[in-house]
Amino acid sequence: MKLSRQFTVFGSAIFCVVVFSLYLMLDHIDHSKNPNGERIQNGQLGILQDKIDHLERLLAENNEIIGNIRDSVINLRETVKDGKMFPEGNMSQGDLELLPPAPALLPIHSEDCQFAARTYSKTADGVQMLDVYDLLSFDNPDGGVWKQGFDISYQDNEWDNEPLQVFVVPHSHNDPGWLKTFDDYYRDQTQHILNNMVVKLHEDSRRKMIWSEISYFSKWWDNIDEQKRDAVRRLIESGQLEVATGGWVMPDEASTHYFALIDQLVEGHQWLERNLGVKPKTGWAVDPFGHTPTQAYLLRQAGLSNMLIQRVHYSVKKHFASQKTLEFFWRQNWDQDSSSDILCHMMPFYSYDVPHTCGPDPKICCQFDFKRLPGGRISCPWRIPPQAITDNNVQERAQTLLDQYRKKSKLFRTNVLLAPLGDDFRYTEAVEWDQQFDNYQKLFDYMNSHPELHVQAQFGTISDYFEALRKSTGMDPVGINVGQLALPVLSGDFFTYADRDDHYWSGYFTSRPFYKRLDRVLESHLRVAEVLYSLTLANIQKYGQPNDYPAVDNYKLLTEARRNLGLFQHHDAITGTGKDWVVVDYGTRLLVVYNPTEQARMSMVTVYVTTPKVRVLNALGHVVRAQVSAVWNDASHAAADLSFVAQAAPLGLSVYQLMEGMEPRTEAAKYMLLQDDAAPVHIENPHLKLSISTLIHLGMTLKCSNVSCLQKMRLKEDDSEHLVKVEFVLYGTTSNKDKSGAYLFLPDKEATIYSPSQPPVVRVTKGPLFSEVTTTFTHITHTLRLYNIQGVEGQSVEICNTVDIRGETNREIAMRISSDRNSKDRFFTDLNGYQVQPRKTMAKLPLQANFYPMTSMVYLQDSSARLSLLTAQSLGAASLKSGQLEVIMDRRLNQDDNRGLGQGVLDNKITANSFRLLLEKRSSAEEETAPYSYPSILSHMSYMYLNHPLISMAVDQRSDNPSLTPYSPLSTSFPCDMHLVNLRAIQSKVWGGPSEQAALILHRKGFDCGFSNRNTGLLCTTTRGKIHLEKLLTDLKVKSITPVTLSLMHTHNSDADPQEISLKPMEIRTYRLQLS
Repeated sequence: MKLSRQFTVFGSAIFCVVVFSLYLMLDHIDHSKNPNGERIQNGQLGILQDKIDHLERLLAENNEIIGNIRDSVINLRETVKDGKMFPEGNMSQGDLELLPPAPALLPIHSEDCQFAARTYSKTADGVQMLDVYDLLSFDNPDGGVWKQGFDISYQDNEWDNEPLQVFVVPHSHNDPGWLKTFDDYYRDQTQHILNNMVVKLHEDSRRKMIWSEISYFSKWWDNIDEQKRDAVRRLIESGQLEVATGGWVMPDEASTHYFALIDQLVEGHQWLERNLGVKPKTGWAVDPFGHTPTQAYLLRQAGLSNMLIQRVHYSVKKHFASQKTLEFFWRQNWDQDSSSDILCHMMPFYSYDVPHTCGPDPKICCQFDFKRLPGGRISCPWRIPPQAITDNNVQERAQTLLDQYRKKSKLFRTNVLLAPLGDDFRYTEAVEWDQQFDNYQKLFDYMNSHPELHVQAQFGTISDYFEALRKSTGMDPVGINVGQLALPVLSGDFFTYADRDDHYWSGYFTSRPFYKRLDRVLESHLRVAEVLYSLTLANIQKYGQPNDYPAVDNYKLLTEARRNLGLFQHHDAITGTGKDWVVVDYGTRLLVVYNPTEQARMSMVTVYVTTPKVRVLNALGHVVRAQVSAVWNDASHAAADLSFVAQAAPLGLSVYQLMEGMEPRTEAAKYMLLQDDAAPVHIENPHLKLSISTLIHLGMTLKCSNVSCLQKMRLKEDDSEHLVKVEFVLYGTTSNKDKSGAYLFLPDKEATIYSPSQPPVVRVTKGPLFSEVTTTFTHITHTLRLYNIQGVEGQSVEICNTVDIRGETNREIAMRISSDRNSKDRFFTDLNGYQVQPRKTMAKLPLQANFYPMTSMVYLQDSSARLSLLTAQSLGAASLKSGQLEVIMDRRLNQDDNRGLGQGVLDNKITANSFRLLLEKRSSAEEETAPYSYPSILSHMSYMYLNHPLISMAVDQRSDNPSLTPYSPLSTSFPCDMHLVNLRAIQSKVWGGPSEQAALILHRKGFDCGFSNRNTGLLCTTTRGKIHLEKLLTDLKVKSITPVTLSLMHTHNSDADPQEISLKPMEIRTYRLQLS
C-alpha cells in the first residue's frame, strides 16, 4: 500500500503551490512611479506587502520539509515493499485510470427538475427588489437637512404611552489595509484601540463596545498577557463587549466568491471558539459597497439571527424610509418558505460616521461627535463644533439630540432606535473614550431622569438593540416564529450602489483585474490543499504515522494561506495572472495530475516540454494522443507546449509518463498567418463550428470593428446557426469635476469601437486536440479556442483576452458580445458564484448604473436559446442592448474619485482574462417574471472546469524513487448537482496542530432542466439531493459525522441517518466529519 507515501509528496507539493502562489501574489505587488516621480501607494493591496519576507522564509522552510519528506519516503521503500506498514487496497489499482464511457443522455431524476420549474408566487407582504427598482424614479431632489431624504416631523405626545428606547452602539471600523498596510494600521491605531477598550470599559459597567474584524483581534490577542485576556473574557461575559459577525474580515460582497466568504467566516468563528468561546449572533457590515443576499444566507446558515447593512443606493434608502421598511426579514429569492430568513436593519442615512447616525441632520449630529471638540485634530465641516456637556447646557443639548432621535425613529415601525457611535479607526486615544462616553452618559442621565421626555437611552451592543427590537414586536428572541410578522419580507440584492448623484460604484467590480484573477486561482489551490491534507490525515489515522510526515508544519502553512486569502476578501483588497507553468525537461518524467472536482472528468492538460519529440503513456502503459504546439510568447523557457486529454477520477490522482522520443500519436499543430482580406476562417470540434472574420484593413467600417473576431456559431446537434459577434470597445471618463476612479465608473459617453492604430496579427492553429485563432492588437491579444473533446470542454468556446493598457490615459476597455437572442432589457448575473439574479437594463438610469458584479457568469436568453459567458475572474458586466453582453476587462484612471483612496488606478499589469462562451438551445421556456433563474447542469460543470482545472505536478522518475500509481478516494462521482465546497481540517482545541476531524461543506446547486443534456461527457447523475457518504468512499470509513451550522458554531439535532446526507436545492450544509 503506497497511498500515504503518495499523499506525503502530493499533499506537500500542493502546499508548496498554495504558499508559492501567495508569494507570487505578493511579489507582483509593486509601487509604480507616476510621471512626477512620486511613489503611488497601493493601499488596496499593500495589506499583504509586509508579508513578503515572512512568506519567503515559509517557502524556504517548506522546500526543506518537502526534501525531508522525500528522503523519508525513499528510506521507507523497503518497509513498504515488505507490506509492513500499509495493506494493499483497491485505492491504488491501475484500472481506475480508465474511465467508463459517458452516457449519451445525462440521467437526471425527474424530481430534481421540479425546483427550477415551479411557478413563482409572490408573498402578500413581500418586497421584491426588482419591483422596487421599477417603481423608483431615481431622481434626487434636495430633501432639506437630510439632502437625500425628506423633512421629518412628529407630535410631542407620540411616545406618551410607549417611551422611545435608544441604543447608542460604540464601534470602530478597522480596515485590514486600505491607505496603510495591515501591520501599519495595527501598530499605529488598532492595538491602541483594543488596549484602551479593556481599560475604559472596565471603568464603567454601563459602557459598551462592538468589534468585528478577527484578523486584527487575533493579532492583538497574540501580543497581550493572560491578565489582559482574562479581562477581555470578563467584558464579553458581562455583555459590555460584543463580537459582531466575527469573520476574519468585513468582506466585499460583490467580487467575492462564496467559497472565500465561507472560508474567512469559518476562520474567524473557529478562532473565536478556540480562544474566547464566543458565538456571534449579529452581522455588522457598515462598509461593503453594496450588499448581497448570499452573505445574508451564509450568516443565517452559520447560526446568526440578525444583521445590519449600510451602503445602499440613496434612492432605495429614501423609499424604504418613507415606507418604514428599513427593517425586514431578508429572504432568498429561491426560498419557498422562511428557512433562509434573517432579520436585517438598513441604516437610513448617507454614512456610518457620527454626523449621519444620530438623526437626519448631519450638522446637528456632528455636534454630538465629541472627538471633534474644539482643539482636536478633526472638526465639523458645518462649522458648528460640539460642546462639552455641563450642568448649564445639558438640558438644551439633550433636547436637541432627542429631537434627532425622535425624527430618526419616525422612519421605523417600532419605538426601539439604533444610533451607532463611531467611524473608521475611532477610539485610538484614551481621551476620545472619555470624551464620548462621559459626555453621552451625562446626556443619558438627564434624559432618563426626566420622565416627561418619554425616553430611555443607554449604551448598547448591536445584539442588545436587536433583542429589544424583537421583544417590542413580540418576535421570537432569535428566530421568526411569530403569529403575524411586524416587519416585511424582502428578497433581492442591493447592487449597484450609488452614494450621491450619478456616482455609481460599478468601477470597482473590475478595478485591478490581475488580482481578481489571482484570487480565484488561490481559492482553487487552497481548496485542493485542504482536501488533500484532510484525506492525508485520515489515512494516517487509518494506517499509522509515517516517519517525518510534517502534519503540524503543513497545518501552519495551511492556516497562513487561509488567513492571507481571508485578508484578500476585505472590501478594500479584492475590490482592487500569470499561468502556472509546469516545465518538463529532459529524459523520462512522471506527471501527476490531480482532479479538484468531485466528478470524474476528462480535461486538457498542457505542460512545457524541452523537446517536441515526446510520447505520453497512461498508468497502463498505453500511448495517449497528444498535441505539440509552439510557444509563441516565451521561447526562452521551453521548446513547445505539450497538450493531452487526461482522465481523472473524482478528487483523484492520475499518473502519466512522459518519455522523450518520436511518437506517431503525438502530432504537431499546424499554423497559418493571415493576410489582408483573407476569407473567413472556420474552426470546429464535435459540437461546434465557428466562423471568424479576418478582415483587417485599417479605417474600414465593419460589423466586426475592423478586427478579427467571432461572427457565427453553429450547433452541430441540430445544425442551427447563430449570430454571435465579439468586438472590443473603449470608455473614457467624464469631463465633469468628479471622474472615474478605483470605485466609481463615470464614463464620458457610450463606448466607442476599439480601432487599433496598427493592423492586427492573426494566427490560426489547428491540431488534433484543439484549434484556435489568436489575434494580436496593440492592447489586446484575443484568442478563441475550441477543444476537440467529446464532453464538457468541447461544448463551449474558450476565450482568453490578454490586456495591456499601461500606456493609456483614462481608458476602460471592454469586450462586447452581440447575438441574435431577443433578450430585450433582461439579463442575468450571478451573485458570488452561489445564485443567479435577474437584471433589468433601465433607460431611466445612467449607463454606469446598469453594470453589475459578475463573479462566475452572466447570461441572456429568449424563448429558444441561452447565451452564457462564464468567467474565471470577477468583473463588471452589463447588457446595454437586446442580445448584447458587455464585460469591462481593465481600467486605467489617472485621478482619485474622491472616495478616500487618494490615488487613481495606475498600477495596471498585463492581465489574462479567461472565459467560456456557452450557447444552449432551450427545450422549455422560463417564467419571465420570476425573480430567480438557474444555470443548466452543463453550465455549472463548465464553470467548475474553468475555475478548477486539473493540477499538474512533475516528478522525477529515478530508480531509487518508489513507483506511483493512480489514486481515487471515491468509488464514484458525486451527484451532478452536489458540490464539495471544502473538506477543511479543524484545529485541535488542546494544541496547535490539527484535530482528527474535518469540516465537510456541501452545496446542492439549483439547475434548470430546460436545456439539452446530450453528449455532456459527464459521468454523474442526480439523486434527489441524497448522498450515502460511506458508500462513496473507496477505502476510508466514516467514524463519525455530525450536522452543524455553517461555521461549526452550533450542532444540529437530527434523528436522520447520519450516514445519509440529504440537501435541499441551493442548500449549503456543514458536517463535522471524522474518517478512519
